[in-house]
Formats: sequence, C-alpha cells, structure tokens
Amino acid sequence: MEKLEVLKRCPILREMDGEQLEIIADMATSEVYEVGDSLGRQGRSQEKVFIIEDGLVGIYLELGPMMHRQIQAASNFELVCWSGMLPPHRMYSTVRAIETTKVLAFNGKELAQLCQTESPIGCKVHRAVAQTIANRLNSAYTQLMGVTAQD
Repeated sequence: MEKLEVLKRCPILREMDGEQLEIIADMATSEVYEVGDSLGRQGRSQEKVFIIEDGLVGIYLELGPMMHRQIQAASNFELVCWSGMLPPHRMYSTVRAIETTKVLAFNGKELAQLCQTESPIGCKVHRAVAQTIANRLNSAYTQLMGVTAQD
C-alpha cells in the first residue's frame, strides 16, 4: 500500500487535506518488525513515531526485570510510540510486534519540528496525539475497573 493511502486511512489524520498528507508522507519510511521485535522500550529514549500499516503490536507495562503485562494492542492505521515527538522523548510502555508488522516510521523530532513551523499541521497532529493518549487512557481505566470489580 502506498504511504499516502495508509495516512488517509489513519483515523488520527482524518482532518488533514491532501497537501498536508503529502508533506507527512514524504517524511515517512517503511519498516518491518518481526514477532517479538521492540518498536520502543519503557523507560528508554524514543526517536521514532510509527503508524501501523499492517500488523499487530502489543503495548506492555514492564513491572520488573522479569515481569511484564500486556495492557493494550494496536493494529492497522494506529499510532504508536508517540513519545518520540514529545519531550522528554521517553517511553512509558514497551511496544512489541505480536505478528510481523509493517509500519510507516517518522523521526519524532523532525515531525515535532514540522508541527512548530507549519501551525495548521501541528495543531492537527497534536490534537490527534492527544486523542490517541485519551483513548488509551480510557481503555486502561476500563481495564482497571474490570479487574477491581472482580476482586
């Protein structure tokens, strides 16, 4: 699938017009992650932001050196590793491929710079990142309530 087609199908970029999507598409590179590969690690610096083109990743909370728990998953056309564009560029969870996953990868700092120089794009991208964070937080709260309701 072409980069532009992937971006058009990405829910967080729905507000972008064709010209804005082309600017963002030019910044993207295609990458493939095999089962078990990490896209980002909790507590570590993150340089890239990803939109999943095809595949499935797990979002894990590292609870200790030998213990982790999958808290969510992300699949086609979803944004992951958004920490790569927001200071302090540190991951709050680990993102790992559950199946072979093809992504569009962006240099997070370059994407952040574009958002600063191109205000209309920046506003839309930051609104989309905020929506992604809100959705993931809501899902986490729902999971937590389900766990505590069973206790």
